[in-house]
Amino acid sequence: MTPADEQATPTEPRLPGLPEPWTARPPTHGDVEALVALRHIDELQGTGEAHVDPRGIENEVAGEASWTRRQLVAVGPDDVPRAWITVHDRAAGRALVWGYFDRDVDVVDQIAQAFYTWAEEAALLMARLRGTAETRLDESPFGGDERQAGWLRDAGYTKRRTWLHMQRPVSADDAGLEPREGVLVRTVEKHENGLPVAADLQTVHHMLETSFEDHFNNYRESFPEFVQRMREEPGHRWDQWWLAYVVDEDGESVPAGTVVCSVLPGKDGGPEGTYVEYIGVNRHARGRGVAKSLLGEVIADAARRGRDRVGLEVDDDSPTSADQLYLSLGWTTEYVTDSWFKDLTLDG
Repeated sequence: MTPADEQATPTEPRLPGLPEPWTARPPTHGDVEALVALRHIDELQGTGEAHVDPRGIENEVAGEASWTRRQLVAVGPDDVPRAWITVHDRAAGRALVWGYFDRDVDVVDQIAQAFYTWAEEAALLMARLRGTAETRLDESPFGGDERQAGWLRDAGYTKRRTWLHMQRPVSADDAGLEPREGVLVRTVEKHENGLPVAADLQTVHHMLETSFEDHFNNYRESFPEFVQRMREEPGHRWDQWWLAYVVDEDGESVPAGTVVCSVLPGKDGGPEGTYVEYIGVNRHARGRGVAKSLLGEVIADAARRGRDRVGLEVDDDSPTSADQLYLSLGWTTEYVTDSWFKDLTLDG
């Protein structure tokens, strides 16, 4: 048998059939406005307010972020998307799913069922292309959304965790916050052309990988995957990456933790904010004020830039009681999301 005779591995799952007159197709750049509106409705019903960044949606549909995603929209005769599902090839054995559905569509239950079946096929295909034997689907609807929880339950998902989405206001007085004595905090070093030094980026990645080893649902993400994913965010800035150092028993200054942040768009034309994408402290350095020092630098930096808030997400059952730290530093919970998982094994 020649290579041409061998059956090629497909790179896209088959389009699902939907109740007439609805059809499914991949989204295009021309759909961005409709998808912004769809995401706006989803956030509004989940949090009570919505401030969707169109740049983020455009990036997911037609930018760098689209390269690691499989996506579908459901359209009627007017060809305007009223449902949207995305499967993100996050890392080996992990596929993140996001489903957004217009609840006013009379056949939305059937569309959701078809889309979650398609998402499973897409995740299995991603795993097969990676050469892995199993993968996990992970979706995080807003807490209390019984409609979406029902769709996920019907699709075989199980609720596993709750996440607190917290926010802290920032004022000009916060600009003077200082790290704890014995902790040095600095941004990653950059070359003259503005790009970061590779060694610092690798240290950030190593700090995060080792810091989260004892956390729920931890999994390995390669360095290239991590950096590419961070760069996909419209709010990404290299000067929002920090490293913390402490002195060890031998008197050497050693990496102890890191925090990676992004820029939040302003609310209704107001000031921007800062979002803590990741914060990790080496287990051997815990209890020395590293996390407080990193967070203090993030808050102070936001104040110096004229930003009005710092947001973050934390596991409600964090083994390090991180939520209590954030509460003590002025954060409050705005809304919650739940993690729903479905574990898949490839046949053959």
